[in-house]
Amino acid sequence: MDRQLDILAFGAHPDDVELGCGASIAKQVSLGSRVGIVDLTRGELGTRGSAEIRDEEGALAAQILGVELRHQMHFKDGFFQNDETHQMELIKIIREYRPRIVLANAISDRHPDHKKASELVSTACFLAGLSKIDTGQDAWRPEVVYHYIQFEEIEPDFVVDVSDFIEKKMDAVKAFSSQFYDTNSEEPETIISSQGFLESVRYRAANLGRLSRTTFAEGFTVEKLVAIDRLDSLK
Repeated sequence: MDRQLDILAFGAHPDDVELGCGASIAKQVSLGSRVGIVDLTRGELGTRGSAEIRDEEGALAAQILGVELRHQMHFKDGFFQNDETHQMELIKIIREYRPRIVLANAISDRHPDHKKASELVSTACFLAGLSKIDTGQDAWRPEVVYHYIQFEEIEPDFVVDVSDFIEKKMDAVKAFSSQFYDTNSEEPETIISSQGFLESVRYRAANLGRLSRTTFAEGFTVEKLVAIDRLDSLK
């Protein structure tokens, strides 16, 4: 069976992808794209929940978004590096699934793992195209790497109109009930477990929608200048 995917979305932790670009993924799935999610770690250092709980939550979120697969790299939460060992593991994944588009963590963020993951994925995408790196697979380099936006305010280079998919995004985020607002939870409060944080996720999408004259939007930054075929390609 052909394992090639159209889009491969990477996150340092389970729930990064859902928070950053869950609605865009749901939209692409609805349009027929084959999409996969790769979590670099199990989020085992998180204050709330456990790695086992987050495994279950990630599976539920993936089902909600309708992706083809969710793969766990089992890197060490908090301590993975952009080094040869980790690059080689991601090169193998990129060559296995041969995505045209890669989505990666924010280029800068409150959590240091997010920036590290951003740089690691970008490096691996480039190296995966070098045929002299031998993994027993054909070389493959994605056409583009886009970085979603997370905790910090980063001005996007473009936005995706996700007006019809914001509820699916929020459902996928809420699948990680151990991490986010839950009136029944007795675990310690964190910066992301408040009701206000969940509301801010929706607000950011609404604000980007306001600025782009849509209802809800998700923003991305790019690594290379974006080209369009014709002037009326943009709206």
